[in-house]
Amino acid sequence: MKTTEFKLKATNNFEIHVYEWLPETEIKGVLQIAHGMAEQASRYAYLAEFLTNKGYAVYANDHRGHGKTAGSVEKLGFFAENDGYNLVMEDMHHLTNEINNRNPEKPVFLLGHSMGSFFSRYYITKYSGKIKGVIISGTAGDPGLLGTIGGFINKIVILFNGKKKQSPLMTKLSFGEFNKPFKPNRTEYDWLSTDNEQVDKYINDPYCGTIFTNGFFKDLLKLVSIVNSEENISKINKNLPVFFLSGAKDPVGADGKGVKEIHEKFKNTGIKNISIKLYENKRHEMLNETNKEEVYTDIFNFMEN
Repeated sequence: MKTTEFKLKATNNFEIHVYEWLPETEIKGVLQIAHGMAEQASRYAYLAEFLTNKGYAVYANDHRGHGKTAGSVEKLGFFAENDGYNLVMEDMHHLTNEINNRNPEKPVFLLGHSMGSFFSRYYITKYSGKIKGVIISGTAGDPGLLGTIGGFINKIVILFNGKKKQSPLMTKLSFGEFNKPFKPNRTEYDWLSTDNEQVDKYINDPYCGTIFTNGFFKDLLKLVSIVNSEENISKINKNLPVFFLSGAKDPVGADGKGVKEIHEKFKNTGIKNISIKLYENKRHEMLNETNKEEVYTDIFNFMEN
């Protein structure tokens, strides 16, 4: 596997940091990855190694406010003053275009995990013609009333503290209950994976687990609202292959209930080629779980078929 990193001028000439993993053999297809909240794209090197060994190139950018795109730990957790959710999705579109320039006529697949699953779901409402298939990992359903209450609280904290202030309150409201099902807890992040080594790597990474800003949560709430709208789901290409995957004990997806809800919404709008797999007793980060090789193989088979 050949690994390179580069800067790409994306939306409004904003520079995003991109990882490129290439196979030693001829490239037969490409996977573009949209990572999750409070992590960084370099964490997907395990999956990249697996896929490059099978002839696929892999690209992943650090989103705004994340990893090397943020540039320093102090700058983590903030997208932009306005419409950050839209800018991040458009950055992904810029990366797709760059992938096409570098790998002309190769099929491109998109994988989005967690926050990246919401961005990928938004992406395919606008650009589903650009990709051959999408893998939705660790997603969630419509938060309903809780989302409305969260939005109201978020407006108040922005009014008093501004958009760039870190928000322990919104963090607690969003993720505070996630660890409870796994008591007695070894760490604050037991909900991520049953693989303790991977959880410890996350905790020890200075670019992971940061408390994000009021402005970020405003963007996230807006994004979740957009992707759960049936009107927007109906804009997706009906022939686009979609693969939902999640841990059956993932609190983000309400132990699979939220994932099934979105799967049904996609089906009800006429999207034909949809599959779903919930991995028994596994948690949020299926790509870093104890059975990750099985998950990687499922992703590979989806792209192959």
